[in-house]
Amino acid sequence: GSLVAAVLAHSGRLDKEDLGTRIGRLSHRVEELKGEVCTMITKKYSEFLPGMQSAEELVARVDGLSRSIDLLRAGVENEVQRDLNVAVAEFTELKQQLERDTLVLSILKKLQEFDTALKEYNTALLEKKYVEAAQQLEKARGSLKMLESRKGFELKILKALGTELTVQTQNMLYHLGEEWQKLAVWKLPPSKETISPESVMHSELHLSTLPSKEEEIAGPPVASVLQAFAVLGELRTKLKTFGRLLLKYILKPLISYPFLQPFIEERSDVVILRFKSEKPDLDHSSPVEVFDKIKFILEVLHKYLLNVPVEHSVEDKKECRVTLAELLGDMIWEELSDCLIQNCLVNSIPTNSSKLEQYVEVIKSTEEFEKALKKMQFLKGDATDLLKYARNVNSHFANKKCQDVIVAARNLMTSEIHNTVKITPDSCVALPKLPDPGSGDHVKMQKTSKLLPNEMVHLENDSKLSQYTFSLPTCRISASVEKLMELAYQTLLEATASTDQCCIQLFYSVRNIFQLFYDVVPTYHKENLQKLPQLAAIHHNNCMYIAHHLLTMGHQFRYRLTSILCDGAATFVDLVPGFRRLGMECFLAQMRVQKGEILERLSSARNFSNMDDEENFSAANKAIRQVLHQLKRLGKVWQDVLPVNVYCKAMGTLLNTALSEIVTRIAALEDISAEDADRLYSLCRIMVEEGPQVFTPLPEEDKNKKYQEEVPVYVQKWMTFKELMIILQANLQEIVDQWADGKGPLAAEFSPAEVKSLIRALFQNTERRAAALAKIK
Repeated sequence: GSLVAAVLAHSGRLDKEDLGTRIGRLSHRVEELKGEVCTMITKKYSEFLPGMQSAEELVARVDGLSRSIDLLRAGVENEVQRDLNVAVAEFTELKQQLERDTLVLSILKKLQEFDTALKEYNTALLEKKYVEAAQQLEKARGSLKMLESRKGFELKILKALGTELTVQTQNMLYHLGEEWQKLAVWKLPPSKETISPESVMHSELHLSTLPSKEEEIAGPPVASVLQAFAVLGELRTKLKTFGRLLLKYILKPLISYPFLQPFIEERSDVVILRFKSEKPDLDHSSPVEVFDKIKFILEVLHKYLLNVPVEHSVEDKKECRVTLAELLGDMIWEELSDCLIQNCLVNSIPTNSSKLEQYVEVIKSTEEFEKALKKMQFLKGDATDLLKYARNVNSHFANKKCQDVIVAARNLMTSEIHNTVKITPDSCVALPKLPDPGSGDHVKMQKTSKLLPNEMVHLENDSKLSQYTFSLPTCRISASVEKLMELAYQTLLEATASTDQCCIQLFYSVRNIFQLFYDVVPTYHKENLQKLPQLAAIHHNNCMYIAHHLLTMGHQFRYRLTSILCDGAATFVDLVPGFRRLGMECFLAQMRVQKGEILERLSSARNFSNMDDEENFSAANKAIRQVLHQLKRLGKVWQDVLPVNVYCKAMGTLLNTALSEIVTRIAALEDISAEDADRLYSLCRIMVEEGPQVFTPLPEEDKNKKYQEEVPVYVQKWMTFKELMIILQANLQEIVDQWADGKGPLAAEFSPAEVKSLIRALFQNTERRAAALAKIK
């Protein structure tokens, strides 16, 4: 009805007929829809009803199950939970009891294993089955360690078990030691501290041979004893002791003493290794001979004792089996190779480069020696220090040569200085032949001479320098210094024939010789150089002699050394100033000492005053005589030692010191009486007459007169002294004449003030003296 009303309201202009028709249609459609809806509802309901019934049944069952669960929960909480707690407690207790029982069972099992091992050990030891006995001991030790590792389960019996194991181990080691002593018996000299050639001759090693099958029951073979030692961990200790004795009493003596020859004496059950003496051809054995001797010893040991495989632990299958020889080799090889290098190969290094080629034999024998040792398993690996040392012969040759040169040089430097030889301009060191000038320069000179015209005037100066112009003057030097210089030249000559590296080392060794001289000699001989004037003079000559040769030494060898040194490096010129200074400083120090002594002696002359007093005159006379005696003694000490020119300068300087001091003291006197003047004159005359006699540079007396006549040349105050003597004996007029208005000889030696002072001291205050003083200006 509402649908119809709505339609009518929507269309007010519809006809009644149309409206009825449409209403009918709509009513019919509504009926159809009602039918469809009813059909759908009926269909859905028919499907829903069984599901609803099932759900209701399920709800009923769930409610029943829920009631059952509630009942069950109540039963569990009231009865089962209580029973469950009781069961858990019982289970835990049973589990702990089971663990305790298991632990006790394992401990009892280990105790049983320990006891069984000890029993089997005792049985094996009685049967002398040492390897099995040692293994049982190790098994017992393992069981004991397992027992001791149980924390919180300590047993008092474990301490007793440990003590028993220690006792049985020591017992086992004692038996093994007894057997080892039978296998290798040492007979050593009485004194074990010092090893001498005589004592080594009494050293013997007795090696028991391996027993046959019939004898194995009576005595165990060497393998059994050594294997047992290995199992117990004592093999290295025994081998270390054996190796130490082997090195000390057999191997090292063979290296050190060439006369020792090893040999063996074979008996039925023992082999004896001993020495015999043979007269050596040389002080040191050649490496080839030493290698053969040592190889012989090791072959004997390998055959009768050391060719035994051993292993440290039978249980540890990872450890490979090694021979006794390999173990011993590891222990002694380093010390043995060091001894071979230091006491054999070092001595075999050539001292001359020409012998280096012969050293190939030594290298080859070293290689063969190591191959033999590797074959016997004493040695393992590739290159060793021994072979490396032998192959590096060039470097060792250079080092040894340089060391020998330095040692020889130092021995010469520390020898006595006073053993001298005379050096003249004609004498020289046996120098090697100098290299010829370059061919290019020679050709140029020839070409230039061909271009000169025949008419060219000869312009060369006829006056030529003496052949001795650049020579060292005649003097005496230490014989050791001459040998030192010969050593330097010989070393440089050796360098010219050596390899580049060796050449450089030898060249700088020669430089080191001179640097060592510069440092050693002044220090080593310091006291003698200060006290003994002769040694100071010889040292001065030595330094000048060395400096003289250093000037040209580098040039002589410049083109004969390696190319590295040819570019200006091969020189010794830089050392020359130092040596000249060294010689001069030493001699000047001695001169200062002598000057001090002269002045000290003259200080006792009481200033040359009051000579009319006999005591004063006697003291002055004594001082003069002492000074002359000192100078004469020096003249004899330096005679034929210093070069003549140095000698004359030195003696002139010392005599000048004495004269200058006398002049100064006399010129300072304020009053000189006539008697004082006479006595002063007599003292001065002694100096003038005997002073020149101290100049004796040459042993031949007649040749010294020349130098005695030339005293004024070397004594600066000589003429001053003679002028003083004139003043002491002259009158006023003679003094004025000697002054000659400042142009005379007196004016050349004294100042106006000094002359006036002397006049006032010698003459009384008169008009004549005043007039004379007025002329001195």
